[in-house]
Amino acid sequence: MSSLNASFVQNMSIVHPEYFFIIGLTGIPYSSYYYIFLFIAYFIAVIGNSIVLLIIALERSLHSPKYIGVFNLALADLGETNAVVPNMMKTFFSDSQYMSYNACLANMFFVNFFTTVQSATLVVLAFDRFIAICLPLRYHAIVNNTVMSLAFIVVWTFNTSLVALASSLMTRLSFCKSNVVQSFYCDNGPLLRMACNDNSINVFITNLIVALYLISPVFIIFLSYLGIFFALSKITTWEARLKALKTCVSHLLLVGVFFIPIIGMIIASSVTTLTPNTRVISVSLSFTLPPMLNPIIYVLNTAEIRVLIRKLLKNRIMPIRKNISK
Repeated sequence: MSSLNASFVQNMSIVHPEYFFIIGLTGIPYSSYYYIFLFIAYFIAVIGNSIVLLIIALERSLHSPKYIGVFNLALADLGETNAVVPNMMKTFFSDSQYMSYNACLANMFFVNFFTTVQSATLVVLAFDRFIAICLPLRYHAIVNNTVMSLAFIVVWTFNTSLVALASSLMTRLSFCKSNVVQSFYCDNGPLLRMACNDNSINVFITNLIVALYLISPVFIIFLSYLGIFFALSKITTWEARLKALKTCVSHLLLVGVFFIPIIGMIIASSVTTLTPNTRVISVSLSFTLPPMLNPIIYVLNTAEIRVLIRKLLKNRIMPIRKNISK
């Protein structure tokens, strides 16, 4: 009975602020120009990823395991950039930088969810490249549309459950000292540091997500490319090696664009203390640049997509020229 009373008292003492104040960049002159840059990156990301999604959805020749992965990556990029940038624009170009408690948790969920989907998708694409190069004769038996679709159903379901758990556990925290979030969105890191009561469970889940979607993916992708390079070393001619390696260029660029900024920020923060403004700039870039660059990388490095875009442009331009000539 005493334990029930203690639990009741603890629940009664939990303080949930009505609003959080998202502080963003402070004390930096002309910071509005930086937000304009992020908005331009957002615009390019939305247009680029929408084009990739439409091309893959409408072109039957691209309904293959590799492009199912690319489709999911573009979908995650589109979701992440829409979860981050419009809210940020609304917050910093309006008169108020306040975000309601429930909106804050929703914002946290969607940003973290689409980020984890991006990370998991890069691992699935690494597996696709590993099988294609190391086991080419068994590729279609191991990797097919059904297997790839099931893999992404598992990814989306598991990620939804884990990130939803992390977001829901935030409701057990009491914020009695401050409601000022030193970030550009509802970042769970600053929120955990603001908690007045025990946050050990939240820290554990956060560390688990970091381990599953940052440390593990880098390790798995590294091992997959070790296997790929070992398989390539057995190929006798350099031309054949380069041809096989060329199929990995897009994926390697995507991995670098996604993981290098995050790892660089972690290393920098472990070596020195990052100011709030430095952290805001580095995190915002790591969230907005990959969704902008990913479709550009795939268009420039994928012959099938380039050919289809040329066909679409040709079909659009030719009728216009005929009408002008008349």
